[in-house]
Amino acid sequence: MKRLFPWFCLCCLLSGTAWAQGAGRGVQAADRIVAVVNDEVVTYVELNDRLDLALSQLRRQGTRLPPRDVLERQMLERLVMDKIQLQRAKEIGLRVDDGQLEQTLQRIAAGNKMSLAQFRDALQQDGIAFTKFREDIRAEMTIARLREREVEAKIVVSEGEIDNYLSGESSIGMTGEEYEIAHILLRAPEAASPEQIQRLRAKADQIYDRLKNGEDFAEMAASYSDAPDGLQGGSLGMRPLDRLPSVFSDAAVKLKVGEVAPLIRSSNGFHIIKLVARRGLSAMAPVQQTRARHILIKVNEIVSDTEARHKIEDLYERLRNGGKFEELARLFSQDASASKGGDLGWLYQGDTVPEFERAMDSLKPGELSGPVRSPFGYHLIRVEERRVQEASGDRKRASVRQLLKERRQDEAYQDWLRQERDRAYVENRLDEP
Repeated sequence: MKRLFPWFCLCCLLSGTAWAQGAGRGVQAADRIVAVVNDEVVTYVELNDRLDLALSQLRRQGTRLPPRDVLERQMLERLVMDKIQLQRAKEIGLRVDDGQLEQTLQRIAAGNKMSLAQFRDALQQDGIAFTKFREDIRAEMTIARLREREVEAKIVVSEGEIDNYLSGESSIGMTGEEYEIAHILLRAPEAASPEQIQRLRAKADQIYDRLKNGEDFAEMAASYSDAPDGLQGGSLGMRPLDRLPSVFSDAAVKLKVGEVAPLIRSSNGFHIIKLVARRGLSAMAPVQQTRARHILIKVNEIVSDTEARHKIEDLYERLRNGGKFEELARLFSQDASASKGGDLGWLYQGDTVPEFERAMDSLKPGELSGPVRSPFGYHLIRVEERRVQEASGDRKRASVRQLLKERRQDEAYQDWLRQERDRAYVENRLDEP
């Protein structure tokens, strides 16, 4: 996997599902059930595959390796959380169709500077079954869509909060700087008892003391963090301060680079954060706009998902064979833009639903998307042009609304995960003979 792994580490680890069982092994371990998650099981071979991949990733990052048994327990919990989320997605009928999956696979191949056929061959040479890799990526995408639907779409920002931010009453985000934060989360169960909180606090204190005594933060994150980014050393990446969760940003501004903040208590449990880096940033950066066209085939009581998908696929083939986008949009698109040849005008970030925006942002000017599924139905998207300009007053309010939502997303997601974990039936059999 040496040829492909570095790009994968950056782009495919949304929650750790991708590549979970495809990595090659030397000796096949005897299989057994190590956990039961509702009506599904986690096997030892599945856990061992994920563990081997994690250890390989940590070595490539230069992270000191935690003891294998410690990492094994962390990895089992991540597998359990993945299964819980995928089960929830299935329960509400959320799925990633083949067209969306194909687009993502093509982007992954392009990121490795290969065609999809070349990428498939490279995977096979590295001992990774393409069909398994393909379904792992589908699972990653499903979990991302689930987070958008169940968490991010439900975050509400009031007009008063926007007013306060713009009037300068909020000091967060006015510094014009970016911060790279690493964190460790010790998640508390829903409705945890005082005794459970006390034990969790004692564990957090021990980890904090070890960090203050010079132990490696990335190793401790990989060993103990309940957050999905633990294997990346807990790093949240470089972000403007106003796009960090407020529970982190309030502490980060008081830290020097390399310092670890005292324990932070939140509704999710206990956090330990470290300021990894800080750099200057223009606080009033211009914003990007995209001018795009689309064709929409709606899914409703009359038109089924299958019928809509077949119709959009037919239109896609017609466009690929020389059909005029504007003409087909006028004839077939089922929204107000049809009379304008599908022209949506100039769009800012946040103007469209996440599924549409993600597909649109991946296109170059003049490029046509494949079928894209959104809550409205199926779209074909073509980007006409892009530009960067200063934001208007209304647009500044929209941008502030978006960044305030983003500040809450991580904490809201962790809170939702905790609730889902506590609702699920989980039986840990790892220590059974």
